[in-house]
Amino acid sequence: MKKKVVALGLTAGLMMSPVLASEAFGASGVSEKVNFNSQLGTPQFISGQLTKASSKAPETIVFDYLTEKQKMFKFKGDAKLSFQVKEKQKDDLGFTYLRIQQVYKGTPVYGAVLTAHVNKEGVLTALSGATIANLDDRQNLKQSKKISKKEAVATGEKDLVQAVGSQPDYEYAPKSDSVIYVKNGEAHYAYLVNYNFLAPEPGNWNYFVDAVTGDVLGKVNEIHEANNGAGKPGGGGGAVGGTDTVGSGKGVLGDTKSLNTYLSSSIYYLQDRTRGNGIFTYDASNRTRLPGSLWADSDNVFNASYDAAAVDAHYYAGTTYDYYKNTHNRNSYDGNGAALKSTVHYGRNYNNAFWNGQQMVYGDGDGSTFISLSGGLDVIAHELTHAVTDTTADLIYQNESGAINESMSDIFGTLVEYDANNNPDWEIGEDIYTPTKSGDALRSMSDPAKYGDPDHYSVRYTGTQDNGGVHINSGIGNKAAYLLSQGGTHYGVKVTGIGTDKTGKIYYRALTQYLTPSSNFSQLRSAAVQAATDLYGAGSAEVASVNAAYNAVGVN
Repeated sequence: MKKKVVALGLTAGLMMSPVLASEAFGASGVSEKVNFNSQLGTPQFISGQLTKASSKAPETIVFDYLTEKQKMFKFKGDAKLSFQVKEKQKDDLGFTYLRIQQVYKGTPVYGAVLTAHVNKEGVLTALSGATIANLDDRQNLKQSKKISKKEAVATGEKDLVQAVGSQPDYEYAPKSDSVIYVKNGEAHYAYLVNYNFLAPEPGNWNYFVDAVTGDVLGKVNEIHEANNGAGKPGGGGGAVGGTDTVGSGKGVLGDTKSLNTYLSSSIYYLQDRTRGNGIFTYDASNRTRLPGSLWADSDNVFNASYDAAAVDAHYYAGTTYDYYKNTHNRNSYDGNGAALKSTVHYGRNYNNAFWNGQQMVYGDGDGSTFISLSGGLDVIAHELTHAVTDTTADLIYQNESGAINESMSDIFGTLVEYDANNNPDWEIGEDIYTPTKSGDALRSMSDPAKYGDPDHYSVRYTGTQDNGGVHINSGIGNKAAYLLSQGGTHYGVKVTGIGTDKTGKIYYRALTQYLTPSSNFSQLRSAAVQAATDLYGAGSAEVASVNAAYNAVGVN
């Protein structure tokens, strides 16, 4: 949830906003609506009755369809040679959905992922995502790799040191994987090198180094922060053994909360074993090493002023867990009960909070720009939704896909507030931002322009700051979600609101089952429409409202 922005000179053709064309295709016994990505020259969303009913395995149905449509997708031969199933699940509506990675001679194509839905009758109903055309004809891919992974790591590190000002203190050794990377329409063999660190500044950088020339093709920082900024996993902080108890404490805003705690050797810990694999809250003691010490207290009453940030971090992590579990049957951010770990009192006067891919971290603020960032439920739900996104759609944190990533976190941050009836509104960060300025917030979903963000696709930001406008352009998706839930007229388009519950169901399904790493705003619309169709029917009022909401913000 950033208000401040940084400049990044990175453009990758796969992730830029395309101009779309829509065509209808017909075949015996099937119906298809195809939306093309004109930049890539391949379909980005296909819906309808794409195949006849079948008793075959869902993956066989999908691969047979792709093989039949290979000219449209612009690959050669059996689809099994160009695509690999990475995930297969059956949902509560009876659909089997699959996530499928495009590969070239076994090497994954970065950002090129499809989702496929097969209904209980064995009919393929939707195919969504990005694929790269004509890889067999790409001259760059006919060259052999000339540099090693070790050399790629060193090349990326040299650029990284210049970018951050000094040698990073890595959380773990940089990791390197082979990928096909597309830049400005050209495909390259590359190494994807990940550098994860917390000093000199927090970063989770992905570098793309050409495996033939050694050039840096692209880079993107995948750390998700509250105010555009972020410790190294340090000692301390393991789970303790003992007895479940219930304590109480006062939060950042002075309200009293009931807390699930844990008693061990006459000490009470902020360790909640009642949700998933646990919720754990740690104290960084104003240092920058993670996770810190597991929060401890002698009497199970956490009322000291120093306790407040920990009280809210612990309680609101539980509130967010409960929303996803009770509303969407999702057991923690990964769906498998992953432990939720939070560290408070990170650094000194640190005006930020972030998800580092493993846990949440909260600064205390400087008392002027921010107070303790864990004091905002929407902040915590926003950041933990980044974790949900990382384990589902995995939206690339750049350009339109990054703006959708941010918008999803704003949407669910707000929906968690409404579900908990915690003074809900359509402002983001209002409880912890500029405490002396009444009515201020980081962003507004009901009126993005209030804080300088676009509320219509025609006025979207097209520069390179803020990773290509990931926080700026989130206003477009935010306004659409607000209109879908609450209704209203925008740019002359009237939208009938459907309420927060249905809005949440539609966006959760869109995020977890239809969006893919390189999704753009047009695909977001298609994903939301298809999710509403699955849930409420093609001719439903809900589908009509989704279409109206996206018409109102200029997304076709």
